[in-house]
Amino acid sequence: MEKKLSLYIHIPFCLRKCNYCDFLSFGGCDFRQMEKYSKALVREIESYKGLFDDTIVDTIFFGGGTPSILELPLLEEIFYAIKRVFIVSENAEITLEMNPGTTDEKKLIGYRQLGINRISIGLQSANKKELELLGRIHTYEKFVATMHDARAAGFDNINIDMMSGLPGQTLSDFRVTLSKVIALKPEHISCYDLIIEEGTPFYDDEKVLDSLPDEETTHNMYNFTKTMLAGYGYKRYEISNYAKPGYESRHNLTYWTDGRYLGLGLGASSYIDDLRFKNNSELKRYEELTYEKNNGMTKSWHEEITVVSEKDHMEEYIFLGLRTMKGISVKNYHETFGKDIFEIYGEVIRKHIDEKMLVLEDDRLHLTDAGIWVSNYVMSDFII
Repeated sequence: MEKKLSLYIHIPFCLRKCNYCDFLSFGGCDFRQMEKYSKALVREIESYKGLFDDTIVDTIFFGGGTPSILELPLLEEIFYAIKRVFIVSENAEITLEMNPGTTDEKKLIGYRQLGINRISIGLQSANKKELELLGRIHTYEKFVATMHDARAAGFDNINIDMMSGLPGQTLSDFRVTLSKVIALKPEHISCYDLIIEEGTPFYDDEKVLDSLPDEETTHNMYNFTKTMLAGYGYKRYEISNYAKPGYESRHNLTYWTDGRYLGLGLGASSYIDDLRFKNNSELKRYEELTYEKNNGMTKSWHEEITVVSEKDHMEEYIFLGLRTMKGISVKNYHETFGKDIFEIYGEVIRKHIDEKMLVLEDDRLHLTDAGIWVSNYVMSDFII
């Protein structure tokens, strides 16, 4: 059986960093800086020549940051380097994240010509005040124009990112955004609850913190999302992700189902055959290291290299697998680890089945609706 691999390519640049964002990204970078970074990224990609000749790349994901901020020639250089080094499946899912205001129809046509066949557009909200509060650079009208340009360019697999639980947001506000998103008929919708992360402008803003919706309101948003999207044919396949049949994100499923992935670019993480490692996270040093390696002066820019223990692997297998609505196959667990899941976690499983947070149906163990709402509580019990 051929080995499969997913590639994640990190593009850390944005026109402006959002007020809630704690990702490794930078606002206001110029073309020269993006060109230098792209060349470093190509050097990193080329360093893997010959190392994955027995492997088929099944998914590629350009994330960020805002990958669509790159001019098309830079993206082409990165893309061609990937094709030179890796064996990319003819039906690979190739996704690019974008923000409205950073693309036009010409760029989108260029993406299709490169082979990009899936785009993920960051809307977050259709509400003008909410977009301004979040620090987004676009309007809802600009987002709609981007959707129309994407369809005109031939994209038939589009994800829309949106958020719930925003400061001052009511259920009625959220309903308007969700209704507008559904009306545009994307193939996939990701709806994430806002999490206030340390180090972001929101974290130290008392006005923002005081205006967050209460738990009852966010719970109502959660239930409304699930019910309304189901009514329009979107199947929930992961805690925050909904898709029309056949349009589930294959790349994200790699993460949730114990697949192999290689992270390329600044700070990108990888998981290959029980080895977990991360790239250097300092921009100038990352560029220097890729140059030095290309000239035989250093071994690697990888850091935080860890051999994943069997215990850690078993725990990750469960709490990532339980994020999906299919949950975990008891049979596959035994085939993967050579152990009966009930011998190790029987007490925890029975506890959460009794609490109606988990259910065992045939071979599969998965969260109930109640369990999804408190999934962090359930999953934490599997860390022993």
